[in-house]
Amino acid sequence: MALKIENLRVAVAGKEVVKGADLTVEPGKVAAVLGANGAGKSELVLALAGMLPSTAGRVTVDGHRIENHAPDAVRRAGIAAVPEGHRVLSSLSVEDNLRAAGSVLEAREVEEALQEAFDLFPELADRRRQLAGTLSGGQQQMVAIGHAIMARPRYLLIDEMSLGLAPLIVKRLVGAISSLVSQGTGVLLVEQFTEVALGIADTVTVMRTGDVRFSGAVETVRADPTILDQAYF
Repeated sequence: MALKIENLRVAVAGKEVVKGADLTVEPGKVAAVLGANGAGKSELVLALAGMLPSTAGRVTVDGHRIENHAPDAVRRAGIAAVPEGHRVLSSLSVEDNLRAAGSVLEAREVEEALQEAFDLFPELADRRRQLAGTLSGGQQQMVAIGHAIMARPRYLLIDEMSLGLAPLIVKRLVGAISSLVSQGTGVLLVEQFTEVALGIADTVTVMRTGDVRFSGAVETVRADPTILDQAYF
């Protein structure tokens, strides 16, 4: 039982941006992906979510291959993505944003998933009728994560969760992710800010210009700062 990425290659406009990535996300664990801008982190997430085609390699969810499947099929397979940029449906209310993401569920399950999202983020329950576009950046990121978990995924892909947010909000989001992990959700967390990722991750993959330069336990990265130095400098 795992989300497994094997020798995955991704090209954009003819340029290879992910050059043979290998990575495993286990249920109830956080796999962090670190690297500077241009490392290929976001393209990796988009390929896993079915939003970018891969040119080679395998992606399996609990043994079932899903590489190059359409986004809806990827979501039905148990993967949901939170793309970079706090993306919400600005002209819809918070509740309607979340309901729009429950299309893969039965009607009864939609109500249960909606309550689960509000339990995770009580701040959103208090603003359920508010237009999502009028929320703060941190609240919009909560909506984006809530949007993803409405499909009740087994694996959650989060791209740049903390980008542009105040430390207090980041701490709140990290707590929410830890809660999901404790319930058995596997999380792939893409981050530029290493301390955020190292504080929550079980394993770390370090990328530089599309190549995986390191993959292993978070303790190894903490013990050897040169691993990150080589990725960022």
